[in-house]
Amino acid sequence: MPPVAPVRRTAARLAALLVAALALGVAATPVSAASAAPPTGLLAAAPGDDEGGTPALRAQLDAASKGWLEARTALNRSLSRQQQLTAQLKTINSELGVRDAKVGELAGLAYRTGRLGTAAALLGSSNPEGFMDRALTLQQVAAHEDRALRDLIGTRDQATRTQNALNGEIGEQRKQVAIMAKRKAQAERALAVANNRTTGTAGGSVQGTSRVNATPAKRNPDGSWPAESCSVNDPTPADGCITPRTLHALQQAKAAGFTRYVSCYRPSGSGEHPKGRACDFAAQKDGFGGVATGGDKTYGNNLAAYFIRNADPLAVLYVIWYKQIWLPSSGWKAYSGGNGDPSSDHTNHVHLSVY
Repeated sequence: MPPVAPVRRTAARLAALLVAALALGVAATPVSAASAAPPTGLLAAAPGDDEGGTPALRAQLDAASKGWLEARTALNRSLSRQQQLTAQLKTINSELGVRDAKVGELAGLAYRTGRLGTAAALLGSSNPEGFMDRALTLQQVAAHEDRALRDLIGTRDQATRTQNALNGEIGEQRKQVAIMAKRKAQAERALAVANNRTTGTAGGSVQGTSRVNATPAKRNPDGSWPAESCSVNDPTPADGCITPRTLHALQQAKAAGFTRYVSCYRPSGSGEHPKGRACDFAAQKDGFGGVATGGDKTYGNNLAAYFIRNADPLAVLYVIWYKQIWLPSSGWKAYSGGNGDPSSDHTNHVHLSVY
């Protein structure tokens, strides 16, 4: 059976490769036809849709970000399981060494002294009491040897099962990294078509700061996000329904000091607003207006930075601000899906979509 050290080295190398691949945006696995080629109609904004972009573009971004988050959750779960199995295997191997030594000691003793035959042990007694004592001793020795052997075999079997489970986790991690790479490529290809550019050239950034950590939204025991519907009242003037996770993100942003005008639910249009999974945060104090400048733009920058800092605890799918979009898989990218007005260009509000 392989020792623990090679397993640790293999796990460490794999973890390093996973981090490097995700950080550098390496997508080694070919993308399927369904996710590689964004549907047509991604370039022009839909008539009357003040959110900018098109339903097709938003559907692609929604599916890509959801898939990426789900794969990352599965990857993190697998990495945690691998750590547990590695620690368990280390303990098992320590026990295995002790049991090997014990069985070796019994075997050596038997070799040097010879096994005590039943008849010889019993006939050697000089009285009835001695006869019974020797019979009991013989039974105890046999039971001790049998238990030591069975313990050794059981520990070896357990070590084999644990090693196989470790190998399975490594395979699961490779699978999830491949899915994340596909989803990353899917989102970037969709944006490339919408921006009429080559994939990877539509970089962007937002100069904002945030040091506030949000309280995490509720997750399932396995770390995944529970399914939610538009089931709670929207407290913003939009007056509709939103999901519990959207409400949590809204409340956390306000608690962090971002208290300007917000509108979440919208019955018309496409995207997450009609589903209660998106909010628009005005950059100006009096609501949505013209292009944000000066302190208003700084407010928007810092709000966007807050959502990005807390993307994992708040289940952020993407953030749109000032003709740029932030994706959990890719960071900031240019977003040219607007109609040239402040609302569809997102130059007067920060758009937040949550899982």
